[in-house]
Amino acid sequence: MTRAALHRCAVSVSLFVGYPHTSRSATIDDLLRAYPAALARFDGTSLVWRDGTTMPVSDGRLDKSMQEQLRNGSILDQLRLSYPAGEPPLSAPSDDPGRIRNKAFFDKMYGDCKSGRVAAELVPVVWLPKTWGHLIRITSVNGVDRHLAAISRELDELPASDKKYLYPSGGTYACRSVADTGQTSMHAWGAAIDINPTQSDYWMWNRSAGGLPGYINRVPLRIVWVFEQHGFIWGGRWAHYDSMHFEYRPELLGKQISPE
Repeated sequence: MTRAALHRCAVSVSLFVGYPHTSRSATIDDLLRAYPAALARFDGTSLVWRDGTTMPVSDGRLDKSMQEQLRNGSILDQLRLSYPAGEPPLSAPSDDPGRIRNKAFFDKMYGDCKSGRVAAELVPVVWLPKTWGHLIRITSVNGVDRHLAAISRELDELPASDKKYLYPSGGTYACRSVADTGQTSMHAWGAAIDINPTQSDYWMWNRSAGGLPGYINRVPLRIVWVFEQHGFIWGGRWAHYDSMHFEYRPELLGKQISPE
């Protein structure tokens, strides 16, 4: 390794001294702790929601490929991949922790965007009040709006060289599907934000006939740290990388996110 490469690695690692690293598969207990207002308990086979609805956590299939899980994942499938919070991605990610989403679970939690229920729960948040000051709309379910407002205030204290990655925002709520899988986007549930797309990277912009392109990221990891501290995971930790994308998934971070 060259001297310049060693220096870059040392700088990257130094940013994460004291950062709370977690790298383990999430559990049903993590899910219950993450969404206490919605989920009451687990009866051994099904989640029991506060309104009495039950939902099986497994579809009985343990042999699904990653592509099958991305298109038709169970609740257990969406918890299996370990999300490496706090770890600097010094090499390309090998999987997509958090990209598997069970549609029935999130439709129950946030609503089907086509029914109008998601839009009814959207509230305004001022993004970077000292720097940009534009309103974005995000769901109020699970206090996602309060968490994002806290993130916004913290990010607004970063140096100007970091804030260029944060605005203008690439968007929050959009009733749409994920481009490559056809499954519901977290944006359709109003629980995701894209930061500045012109300073970010997305695997589909760089793909070729050979498959996944090489990993690219320009977003400073201290920005990622702020989001993760408030329950948002980062698309830059996916092999199918989407470095502008953050979504509210506190169950994958292994802790309950207290209300703001």
